Amino acid sequence: MTNVIDTNIILRYLVGDNERLHQKSKEIFKKAENGDINLLIKAVVVAETCFVLESFYKKSLDEIASAMEVLLSQKWLKVEDRKGLLGMWTNYRNKLHFVDSYLLSSAKVNKYKILTFDKEIEKIEANN
Repeated sequence: MTNVIDTNIILRYLVGDNERLHQKSKEIFKKAENGDINLLIKAVVVAETCFVLESFYKKSLDEIASAMEVLLSQKWLKVEDRKGLLGMWTNYRNKLHFVDSYLLSSAKVNKYKILTFDKEIEKIEANN
């Protein structure tokens, strides 16, 4: 059985602001790393995690992107659209909204065309 991770598990793991929950989240990830459980991270959870890290915890875009790149690169985790998520962080660091960054990366990796009225997305997509 695959277990889908909620945002709060990732937040407790990354931020460590609640020691008890930080330890529990570390145990969950360790079990996955050891192959005892299967974990799936959905793209929408990554989006919410980034939003909370930025808005509530006041983390910089670079700090968030760096943490997400490391976490999402772990081969023992199942990650929805891993390549799309891993390819988005340059645009995100350059202050492009998470959703726009993700759409551009996912479209490039998965060979989609984005239909949009957003001129900035059209411009970036044309240069990719």
